[in-house]
Amino acid sequence: MTSNIKNIGVLTSGGDSPGMNAAIRAVVRTCTFHQIKCTGIYRGYQGMIEGDFKEMGPRSVQNIINKGGTILKSARSKEFMTKEGREKAFKNLQKAEIDALVVIGGDGSFTGGMVFNQEFGIPVLGIPGTIDNDINGTSHTLGYDTALNTVVEVIDKIRDTASSHNRLFFIEVMGRDAGHIALNAGIGSGAEEILIPEEDMGLDRLLESLERSRKSGKTSSIVVVAEGDKTGKNVFELKDYVDQNLPDYDVRVSVLGHMQRGGAPSCFDRVLASRMGVKAVEALLEGKSNYMVGLINDKIELTPLEKAIKGHTQIDMELVRVSDIMSV
Repeated sequence: MTSNIKNIGVLTSGGDSPGMNAAIRAVVRTCTFHQIKCTGIYRGYQGMIEGDFKEMGPRSVQNIINKGGTILKSARSKEFMTKEGREKAFKNLQKAEIDALVVIGGDGSFTGGMVFNQEFGIPVLGIPGTIDNDINGTSHTLGYDTALNTVVEVIDKIRDTASSHNRLFFIEVMGRDAGHIALNAGIGSGAEEILIPEEDMGLDRLLESLERSRKSGKTSSIVVVAEGDKTGKNVFELKDYVDQNLPDYDVRVSVLGHMQRGGAPSCFDRVLASRMGVKAVEALLEGKSNYMVGLINDKIELTPLEKAIKGHTQIDMELVRVSDIMSV
């Protein structure tokens, strides 16, 4: 290690995701391993502005690897979007002798970290924590795998009701700009149709598919809808449209909402968080800055923050083809 960094601050920002606590734990313990300080910054950038800091050690993070959410809390800070707010934050970091930052969050959090680095020269490393899996430079973001398992478990339960009452369920899952959750959970739960932002199937094609399913002998159906899907204005409009055009269906809507963001992280997310935390600290100690750690071909790699923020994840068209074949 070539850096003279003595104290690394760690914060979580934006929406919480399962695995954030495991990542905090990894950052703290890697700092201890390399005999440097680690300071927890509470409530993200807002906590940085208010000087809400606490020195952390190995025992500070015991028994948190299995917990969802974030012990450091999270917040969205409008004040940090101003130069004055960032100056307050920088002065507080100087006062606490914090030399570098590990930011756990999504693209908005990374944008804040990159701007902060450009203005004040504080080295920044990002760890992608968002269930949407919509950040370039990693095949998996923290919390994505857990969210998938949560969604599949819930859909399995809903299917029991759909089958018992011969119903069609529209199930809305998170994914405003990306359909990764909907596509993978839809295939994993055996959904008849999957609606995602990347593929606008259109209302007519949806009706044709549902009518074909009914004629083939299916007495119940599950349609998984990403919240950003463009087929209808929202999932309730889809229900109304099917009610009007396919009166034989008894249609219901279930919006899964924030339950997808909670819960104990999966083993995959716990291991991924641990690997990312180690890499983030050691990259800083090697003098690197303005990078995000990510999983590429099962290896932890670094991607420039700017590329991670501006790039777009691509939907796997092979999975789209698989979902079409599975829906017959």
